[in-house]
Amino acid sequence: MNTASLSERSRIWRLVALHIWQRSLKWMHGGPLFRMQPFSAVPARLLIAPQDLRTADATNAADIYGGRFLFSGHLVETQGRSPFELQAVHEDWQRELHSFGWMRDLRAADSQISRQNARALVEDWIKFCGRWHDIGWEASVVTRRILSWLAHSPFILQDGDHEFYRSFVRSLARQVRYLRQTINETEDGVERLHAALAMASACISMAGQGRFARQSIRRLDQELTRQILPDGGHISRNPKALIDILADLLPVRQAFVAQGLEVPPAMVQSVDRMMPLLRFFRHGDGALAHFNGMGSTPSDLVATILAYDDARGAPPQNAPHSGYQRLTGGNSVVLVDTGPAPAIGVSGDAHAGCLSFEFSSGNNRIVVNCGVSPKSNPAWRRVSRSTPAHSTAVIEDTSSCRFLSNRPFGHILGAPILSGPVRVPVEREDDAAGSRITASHDGYASEFHVLHERDIRLAGDGTVLDGIDTFSAIGPVDSENRYAIRFHLHPGLRSSLIRGGSAVLLVCRDGEAWEFEAPGTEVMLEESIYLSDVYGHRKTEQIVISGAVLEAPSVGWQFRKTATAKLSRRGTSDFDEPDELPLEE
Repeated sequence: MNTASLSERSRIWRLVALHIWQRSLKWMHGGPLFRMQPFSAVPARLLIAPQDLRTADATNAADIYGGRFLFSGHLVETQGRSPFELQAVHEDWQRELHSFGWMRDLRAADSQISRQNARALVEDWIKFCGRWHDIGWEASVVTRRILSWLAHSPFILQDGDHEFYRSFVRSLARQVRYLRQTINETEDGVERLHAALAMASACISMAGQGRFARQSIRRLDQELTRQILPDGGHISRNPKALIDILADLLPVRQAFVAQGLEVPPAMVQSVDRMMPLLRFFRHGDGALAHFNGMGSTPSDLVATILAYDDARGAPPQNAPHSGYQRLTGGNSVVLVDTGPAPAIGVSGDAHAGCLSFEFSSGNNRIVVNCGVSPKSNPAWRRVSRSTPAHSTAVIEDTSSCRFLSNRPFGHILGAPILSGPVRVPVEREDDAAGSRITASHDGYASEFHVLHERDIRLAGDGTVLDGIDTFSAIGPVDSENRYAIRFHLHPGLRSSLIRGGSAVLLVCRDGEAWEFEAPGTEVMLEESIYLSDVYGHRKTEQIVISGAVLEAPSVGWQFRKTATAKLSRRGTSDFDEPDELPLEE
């Protein structure tokens, strides 16, 4: 048994022990004993309702009133029954139902019927699930429900009688107490930070919280200080975490101000750090780069969040603590993952994409990572996290990280990263001619005795992107080992081999064109899949360069702009829409 496997086994058993310990504590703090505890501490009233920044769709209110609930891709018709009475429905559907995020859609309808419907559904939840429900009382679901009930409490309580008011506030307080008792057993990372946010939001929104408010604010300060890195990134290295956290943190900050309370320093500093990094991850079209769990960008929510950014300066070029680099020149943007795998406890959504990059020119996305599938399918999730799903080099189709998912205990512990790149040295140069970074990673060192180095340079005018991928042996290397350097293309491009197959022509929807070439190598165009399209999975293509590690250890390549956008008289592109349809599962 080699050293790496011993180390991974040790991590697995530590995870198992921690899981058993946390489950035991959760059973003690929030299990049957919690349900049997008498509860009489009902706040006298609600003081304030934090704002909900997420976009609502009033058209959904009619479906909900008619008993049609479409959540997580599953449509359930209740046939006159309460949705909270239904059994054996998909777990993700139940999580969305019990989270009450759809309450914003009823509120957007702003009618007497929608208000009555909202009260009836809240009453049903309290009646059928208020004491316990296996999914409805998961910590992450309780957190989302508390934040939703608080944000929409004026709408829910309007025209309600005193008995309903008291029942609503009593249930809300009971859920907050549950979070308070179980927060240490919640999943580390965003879930625990959201729980701290929900507790703090509830304590400043409800009267008579006293010492609980001080405890909650202190805990929120601790989590923000621990989880938000000095450059504004999150410890999970997932850009999506910034959106999720800011969407709830900004309303809590505004609630502090509205109540005349001093905003905790950690809250102020965290917002000030995260805002520039959110801009850091944006391409020219406003979409965020697909790294470490980021899927399709909720553009409306990102725009709302950035409206709270007072500085609104240029995004930073370097995020050393988060492990990312940004190169800009003219209208071109290159974003590169130059960080090691995150800590095992917060790596459940992290990807094996070290040294992968995304490249855009203006509104045109050119090179992308495959991203994250919106479908709750374990197979697609494994695909999206693998190294071949990223625009980087892969050796023998093996990921640079090793996941728990296919190993014992994976079904109960999730799929964290057991091992992956540890050392990722980065050098950066910026001058009038452009920007250049050189980085390497050791994710293939233990298994293949190879270091992968990527040297990438963007010209100052943004018209040329040069790269060199180098594979350095640090031990005996099997002569059969081969690498593949992949450049996944956005489905909005049309690509074709030119010059007898030695180069690739890329044409954007607006007529802008780029050529890719890698002198001295055979360039191939292969099928790929874009998982983060808002309309579902999309067929696309990828440029692939293959070689033997020992025979061709260094490969140079280049993207060069050859034509600018050509607009029609209507001010739109003459480029037809791609004729491929979204790829079905």
